[in-house]
Amino acid sequence: MKPQIIVCGLGRTGYKIFRLLRRQGAAVVGISDRLILGETSENVVVGELCSPSTLAKAGIHHAHTLVLASNNDAINLGTLTQARILNPKIRIINRLFNHTLGERLDQTLPHHHTMSVAALAAPIFSFAALGNKAIGQLQLFNQIWPIEDVVIDENHPWLGLNLGELWECPSRMLIYYLPAHGELDLVSAVLQEKTLQLGDHLIIGTRLSSRSQRRFWGQKFVKAIANLRRYQRYVNPVIAVTLCLLGMIFAATFTYVAVNYNTSLVDALYFSVGMITGAGGQEQVAEKAPASIKVFTAIMMIVGAGVIGVCYALLNDFILGSRLKQFWDVARVPTKHHYIVCGLGGIGIQIVRQLQKQGHEVVVIESDANNRFLHTARSLRVPIILEDARVNDTLKTANLQKATAIIVVTSNDMINVEIGLTAKAIAPQINITLRSQDPQFGQSVQEVFEFETVLCPSELATPSFAAAALGGKILGNGMTEDLLWVALATLITPKHSFSGQTVKEAAMKGGFVPLYLERNPLTIHSWELLETQLQPGDILYLTMPANELEQLWRIPFKEAEGRRQEAGGKIFS
Repeated sequence: MKPQIIVCGLGRTGYKIFRLLRRQGAAVVGISDRLILGETSENVVVGELCSPSTLAKAGIHHAHTLVLASNNDAINLGTLTQARILNPKIRIINRLFNHTLGERLDQTLPHHHTMSVAALAAPIFSFAALGNKAIGQLQLFNQIWPIEDVVIDENHPWLGLNLGELWECPSRMLIYYLPAHGELDLVSAVLQEKTLQLGDHLIIGTRLSSRSQRRFWGQKFVKAIANLRRYQRYVNPVIAVTLCLLGMIFAATFTYVAVNYNTSLVDALYFSVGMITGAGGQEQVAEKAPASIKVFTAIMMIVGAGVIGVCYALLNDFILGSRLKQFWDVARVPTKHHYIVCGLGGIGIQIVRQLQKQGHEVVVIESDANNRFLHTARSLRVPIILEDARVNDTLKTANLQKATAIIVVTSNDMINVEIGLTAKAIAPQINITLRSQDPQFGQSVQEVFEFETVLCPSELATPSFAAAALGGKILGNGMTEDLLWVALATLITPKHSFSGQTVKEAAMKGGFVPLYLERNPLTIHSWELLETQLQPGDILYLTMPANELEQLWRIPFKEAEGRRQEAGGKIFS
């Protein structure tokens, strides 16, 4: 059988995408730069990833989708160019770290979709910190909705609740329903007014409420004053040298006045400042003085030159260097109910954006003063503490004891665990979310040290890559056991298999769950959605198992692709 999907780059993330696609029944072939134990040459082609001969051997000429899963942007770009030469119409899912490059490629190349592990995983980390046990996400109404897995037990508040009440709630999207006894699809259960019983299984998407983050300058100033003791160590050297300089000036002034009462206080002060700083002025104050005062003056000149040099250096470093930024950043650290993000990498900056978008206050702790995302974080007006988060004082400076949660997402698992343990020692009640590159290690760490959540970014992102490879632009996804669920939008055309049917008829026959319908200028949802007859031009948003996506386009692939372009990119499935 000719391959429909090729996964190029079977590293940690690529191999997970490959296996997940195979579990969903897709015709998939992998390309790896090394042998993989347990895989045959029919399933995995071994060779140079961007080599034309390797791509040809994998069946690039006949494939309809290529997933570039290497963690090297240069390799992915090189493979992209070779693949498009061999098969100009192939659809490409490209994993890129360079977000700007990805946007340019999406705008330039047809059928090219950029995806990022960081962008896909970051919302799940944010949801975990907010207290949601999310298994995935939905992109609906210009907002990300967490997908949660709910099992009805004897203490659950929904036990005995009519499914129709959940269906009509505008802040909740029902995605999947598995009754404890028998088989019944969600739409049929809603229409039959089934009540939730013990052991029933639900997957739901929940709209997150945004908090107002409006702050007045007066409040910011009060907060800065309250945090004075927190950033005192940042200005101590400057204050100490400045006080030393002022002390020398006052001592010299007092000495000259005491020796010669005819010298006015102003003249003595003027001469002392000029003498210590090297500017000169009122030299007659010392010219007629005794020899001992002249020796004193010479010593003050030498010592003063050193103190002035140190003072200028510290002020220059404080104002023109990073000290003033650190001073102001620590001054703006919230006093309570904020979120601390440790590690400002690709995932960290996405988490900061996500939390800020929802109206939460965020503090960043980063040890690398040359981090490439520092400017981005400061442009978002986020306080940044440039210190090692493994140190107690650093976490206390970030007001860990009063924070809502701490999210530790550096690229080093050992550092993450150490930060987590340090945070737990300082504030045992704090919600701790950790990043782990190895899912097995993460699970053991979570169980042994009792962290609230330990997540692996590649595990979180894999379903999205697999779902995108299976069909069009995916708006969200989730996993329940081994079944991959995807959320997508499909444009209803005259020849679409759903055209002319009511939404409830199409849903019960097709095994999908409708979310809402766009019919310019209306948005139709809840009970009205089920009775709506689908017409050409409608855009139906739905969720369904990834392995059943083929039923959405029962026409040849090339014809479907042509219709996608004609629709101006609105056919997502």
